[in-house]
Amino acid sequence: MHVLHVVGARPNFMKAAPVVRALGSLKNIHQTIVHTGQHYDPNMSDVFFHELEIPEPDVNLAVGSGSHAKQTSEIIARFEPVVLERKPDLVLVYGDVNSTVAAALVCSKLLVKVGHVEAGLRSRDRTMPEEINRLLTDQISDLLFTPSQDGNDNLLQEGVNGKKIFLVGNVMIDTLVRLLPKTERYRQENPGPYALVTLHRPSNVDDLPWLRDMLSALGHISKDLTVVFPVHPRTRQRISEVGLQVLQNGRLQLLDPKPYLEFLALQRGATVVITDSGGIQEETTFLGVPCLTIRENTERPITLTLGTNTLVGRDIKRLEQEVERTLTGGPRQASPVPLWDGHAAERIAKVIQEHA
Repeated sequence: MHVLHVVGARPNFMKAAPVVRALGSLKNIHQTIVHTGQHYDPNMSDVFFHELEIPEPDVNLAVGSGSHAKQTSEIIARFEPVVLERKPDLVLVYGDVNSTVAAALVCSKLLVKVGHVEAGLRSRDRTMPEEINRLLTDQISDLLFTPSQDGNDNLLQEGVNGKKIFLVGNVMIDTLVRLLPKTERYRQENPGPYALVTLHRPSNVDDLPWLRDMLSALGHISKDLTVVFPVHPRTRQRISEVGLQVLQNGRLQLLDPKPYLEFLALQRGATVVITDSGGIQEETTFLGVPCLTIRENTERPITLTLGTNTLVGRDIKRLEQEVERTLTGGPRQASPVPLWDGHAAERIAKVIQEHA
């Protein structure tokens, strides 16, 4: 059987790595990795292949940046010849980025089976491009691998055939569990309390008045604890447009994007994480680190009910209040999430072996 993996953005690599490894342990499985080039900065992609110990991509479509329409259409146009040439039996797509829906569309037209890893997640917010990608990909996929029970429930409510749905757990946690011991080399002795910040969503960072207020709030927060802020390239560009005068504070540290292991070490040691990322909500829940999510909704509600995640919306005053509550009230306790045990990829491999 020939399984082709499509990855395009940083979170995809962390999800694909354990699946590539699990399938590699089976007999008669040939694998191909296609990198769409949606993330093309070496700090955002290339280093991940090395750290995650997966082979370099067999194909790089090198689509680069662009509008959603341009990026998606470029991936479709460049990916179709690869499928026709390589003739995979199954194409695995990951998460909810443009690469995911573009590859699934190509395969559905060519009658090639598609498996969606991280299926069924819903924010109920169709202004999010990722939500459209999730909805479309799930409707045209043949195998739907869900990370939590809410994913199954969502798919069944949308009329998806239950025989296509497989609750397997969270593959990002597989990667975290495997690599967590390697973060020891990056852990600092007695670093003191700090907040770890990531911001990248256009709905946040492209709103320059809001971004200016957010940076000012981080400056205020840094009076109580150090703020460590690895800055996404898009966000750095927007910060330069805002002006750096709001950042003149030695305890607010603007850093370049960090490789996975170094960033995981930062998460592990943080007093609180402030983010608009999806995957970080999951990782902090597993690590037991308080997470404040700068969004009005989340497609990962299990991180709210069982995890350490709190939605604060784009309300900066509430963010400051929640940081204060975290510092004075102690960490919020998380409960174990079913099947977030480091073995999701093995369950995916078993399903593929039996059903693909």
